[in-house]
Amino acid sequence: MGCSCRDHLLRRSAIRVCRYCIIIIMHELLLPKRRPVRLSKFNYLGHQIYFATLCSFQKAPVFRKGALCKRLLELLSSEATAKDFSILAYCLMPDHLHFLAKGLRGSSDFLHILKTFKLKSSRNYALLSGGALWQRGFFEHVLRPTEPVESFAWYIWLNPVRRGLVSSPEEYPYSGSFSGLHMPLGWTNRHWRPNWK
Repeated sequence: MGCSCRDHLLRRSAIRVCRYCIIIIMHELLLPKRRPVRLSKFNYLGHQIYFATLCSFQKAPVFRKGALCKRLLELLSSEATAKDFSILAYCLMPDHLHFLAKGLRGSSDFLHILKTFKLKSSRNYALLSGGALWQRGFFEHVLRPTEPVESFAWYIWLNPVRRGLVSSPEEYPYSGSFSGLHMPLGWTNRHWRPNWK
C-alpha cells in the first residue's frame, strides 16, 4: 500500500503528512514543470545535419576508462550505419558526448538513432556497473543550410583543448570522425568559439 500523504494534502485534510512526501509534493506543486523545447518530429527526418550533446548521469566523469569509451564509440558508429547516418565529428569527454550526425536518406530519423544509442549503451553499462549512464534528455541543434559544418566540427574537436586535457585536438584519443572529415592540424586556440555559440 502506497503513501496517501499527497491525496490528503491536495484535499487539504488535517491529517499528518510525512517529511519525505512534503518535499515531493512541494516540488510538484510549486516548481514549474520544465518541458524540453523540441521541434516537430518532421524536423528530425531526412538529409539534415544535427549537433547533439548527451551528458552522463549526474555529470559524473564515467568516460575516462578506455574500454568503456571504445565500446561507446563503436556502438555510436554501428548505430549510425544501421540508421543511415554519417558521424561527421565526435568527442567523448569525461562527462558528456558531442557528435555531429548527417542523415543519409529521406527516412533517416535522428530521434530514433538517439533513442537506440542511449538505450543500448545504457543497458550495456548497467550490466557492467549496475548504474545509470545518461541523464534524461539531450541537447540538439539542427544545422541550417547557411551554418558551416566545419565550425561545429571544430567546436566539438576543440572541447578537450578548452578543458585543458590536451594541448591540441589530435592528441585526444576519443574524438574524430567516422566519415573522413579531417581535423585541422595545429589548431590550438582554446578560446576560439564559433559564431553560433
